[in-house]
Amino acid sequence: MSYMNPQQQQQDSGQQQSDGQQQALQLSLQLIREAVAGEREDELFYDYLISEAPTNEQKLIIASIRDDEKKHNKLFRMIYRDLTGQEVPPMNGEEFQKPKSYKDGLVKALFGELAAVEKYRVIRQGLPNTYYRDILFNIITDEIKHSAKYNYLFTLNSRSSSPRSFQHENRMPQTESLADQWVSYIDPLVKRALKETEEGINLTHLYQEFILSGVLVGQGFTPQQAIEQVEKWEKTGESQLLKKSKMMGNQSR
Repeated sequence: MSYMNPQQQQQDSGQQQSDGQQQALQLSLQLIREAVAGEREDELFYDYLISEAPTNEQKLIIASIRDDEKKHNKLFRMIYRDLTGQEVPPMNGEEFQKPKSYKDGLVKALFGELAAVEKYRVIRQGLPNTYYRDILFNIITDEIKHSAKYNYLFTLNSRSSSPRSFQHENRMPQTESLADQWVSYIDPLVKRALKETEEGINLTHLYQEFILSGVLVGQGFTPQQAIEQVEKWEKTGESQLLKKSKMMGNQSR
C-alpha cells in the first residue's frame, strides 16, 4: 500500500479545485452566449407586446423591461469580453413566434423571466470574482422585478377575477381604492410568503410559488385555491422546476 505525502495531497486537492473552478467558468461562458443569443427575436417579441398593450401605462412598463434587457445584454457581452478577450460569437436564438394573444404573450414573458433567474444563478456561481458576481446579482434582481411587473400586467388584463367580488362577499368599504382592494385580496398570499421566508424556504422557490399563485388569482382562483394548485403541481411532479427549487437550500447573496 502506498501513501501520498501531505504536500502531494495538498497539490492534488488544489488541482481538483482549480479544475472545478475552470469547469464552472466554462459553463458560465456557455450560458452567457445563450443569454445574448436571439436578440433580434427578443426585440420582435417586445415590439409585439408593446403594440398589443391596451393602455399607455402598460406600454411604458413593457418598454422599461425591454430597456433593462438591452442593458443586461451589454453587461453580459462586457463580462464575456473581459474573461475571454473575445466578443460573444453569433448564435441563432429561437425564431420569433407571435403569441396567440396579448395575455398569452404576458404568460410566456413571465415564465421566461423565471427561467432566466435560474440560468443567471448558475452563471453567477461560476464567475471568478465578486465584481462580476455583483453584476449578476443586480441582473437577477431586475429579472425578479420583471416577473412581478408581468404578473401585474396579467392581472390587469384578467377580467374573470376581481377584488370587487371579494369586496362584496366580505362587505369591504366601498370607499376603498381599487389598488387597496387588490392588496387586501392578496393579503393571505403575502402573509404566507413571509411565514415561509422565516422558515428558511429558498428565495428561488418562494418567488416561483407566489408569483405563480398571483397569476392564478388573475385567472379567477381565490388566494387559497391558488396556493393549493401550486402545491399540487409541486407534489405531483407536474412542475419539475418547482420540485427542484424546493429541494435547494436557502440561497443568500
